[in-house]
Amino acid sequence: MAISLGRHLMSLTDQLRFEPVTKRVRASYAGHPVLDTVDAMVVWEPRRVVPMYAVPQADVVATLTPSPTPDPPPDLPPVLGPVHFEWHFHEGESFTVDVGGQSFEAAGFVAADPDLGGRVVVDYMPFDWVEESEPMTGHPHDPFKRLDVLASDRHVVVSVGGQVLADTRRAVAIYETHLPVRWYVPAEDVRTDLLTASDATSTCAYKGVATYFSLRDDDDETADLAWTYVDPLHEAEQVRGHLGF
Repeated sequence: MAISLGRHLMSLTDQLRFEPVTKRVRASYAGHPVLDTVDAMVVWEPRRVVPMYAVPQADVVATLTPSPTPDPPPDLPPVLGPVHFEWHFHEGESFTVDVGGQSFEAAGFVAADPDLGGRVVVDYMPFDWVEESEPMTGHPHDPFKRLDVLASDRHVVVSVGGQVLADTRRAVAIYETHLPVRWYVPAEDVRTDLLTASDATSTCAYKGVATYFSLRDDDDETADLAWTYVDPLHEAEQVRGHLGF
């Protein structure tokens, strides 16, 4: 029987998964080194869809001190994003990471699985990360995920309640693994007079930091219905000056 590879990969989220990487990976806090390695793995813990870096303990410059592992609350969704790193769903030991006069409780985790070779999985959020000499955004990249950013001449129309917000034949399509296609419309082809900037932001490890727009003088159902990457990462440079919906 043939296997749908995407469906198969998503069926593995209840398992501990890893993939070695050959990049030089560094992390720091306020200029103080946390780790420096060329022997990292990306590790997806059970119920996680976003990987974190796991590195040999010998390559951790910060101080690691054993700490309690908090119990996850009940009734969580079946899969989680890159939040609440301190929650784990398999055997192992948590560590507090001390660096630069600060303590980050349970920001490290050593899984009991021998295939990880005693590496410590390190929380991304508190630290500044660099792959080779490139700063990272959001979280480590998934080596089994990609973006195809393609100019398109399809006729794309966006409307809400009969009101056309965008109409173009110059859209850029982003095909991102495991996600629906997203269409980005040049700002010139958007009724920006119908939109108002909101305070919302989001971060994508592949596209950068997005800022949002809501429909002017409308209810919460149209809040943050559009977004733009003012300074997109190089993988998504083509969507500069475009709005997604």
